[in-house]
Amino acid sequence: MTVRFKLEGIYTPIITPFDAGGGIDFDSLGELIERLVSAGVHGLISGGSTGENYAETVEERLQLAQFVVDRVKGRLPVFVGTGAMRTPDSIALAKGAREMGATGLLLGTPPYSVPTERENALNALAIDRAADLPIILYNYPGRMGVEMGRDFLDRVGRSRNVIGIKESSGDINRVHLLARDYPHIQMSCGMDDQALEFFAWGARSWICAGSNFLPEEHIALYQACAVQGDFAKGRRIMSAMLPLMRVLEQGGKFIQCVKHGVETTGLKAGPMRPPLKGLNKDEKRELEQVIVTLKSTVKAICEGN
Repeated sequence: MTVRFKLEGIYTPIITPFDAGGGIDFDSLGELIERLVSAGVHGLISGGSTGENYAETVEERLQLAQFVVDRVKGRLPVFVGTGAMRTPDSIALAKGAREMGATGLLLGTPPYSVPTERENALNALAIDRAADLPIILYNYPGRMGVEMGRDFLDRVGRSRNVIGIKESSGDINRVHLLARDYPHIQMSCGMDDQALEFFAWGARSWICAGSNFLPEEHIALYQACAVQGDFAKGRRIMSAMLPLMRVLEQGGKFIQCVKHGVETTGLKAGPMRPPLKGLNKDEKRELEQVIVTLKSTVKAICEGN
């Protein structure tokens, strides 16, 4: 099967900056996009969970995606998240992505409903038909309650549009399964602390929220492993990044950490939308210390020290 789209490099699921009143801060979003483009990330994803899509209306998500596509102006691929509890909402997002000229879709399981594999596959194929765009599946059973298993993959994998899968289960055996049995579906790392293992098993891309504020460091790991095949260097970079991943995952404050990480770069991320709240002072300080150490360590590794 000919691959319709080659999934390569660091893809940033971009945050949504908000102003003090909870409105979308498009100026700050534009600044973040320019920062990521200049840093060399390979693609952007609008409307993922990192962008707080669960706290936004379909109209807002379409506005955000349109803004990202317009601002990028073809310099990078832009995928639009279609994750929603209601299939009609996902279809509206998919159709909107096609009309605005987005590259493709990030397509997850509808949360909370706990569909069977057949139901989940039929839902995915309905969204596929609505857009006819390249699709990155998103397997995240920890959030969605079910896994995109063999039955699902066998059904949706027949579509020429299904080009990849963001694998976020945390189960290393899923990496083995995808690499061996579904090589026509390009595997993308969606579990940050397993990035090295994904690259070792042939993944060529990493969809990583931390690249919102540490794009160069995430690119460095991709370059070492996927481009240069230097896994000794990759292990050193990965070792330097693991403390960040522990902080991001602790206490269920992943998005809060990512948004504060963006603030540490001098850009505005703004507050969280309810029900979430931002980090406290101690949490901010811990994250800031980890970032400083990570940046200096990765810089030294990349300089050959």
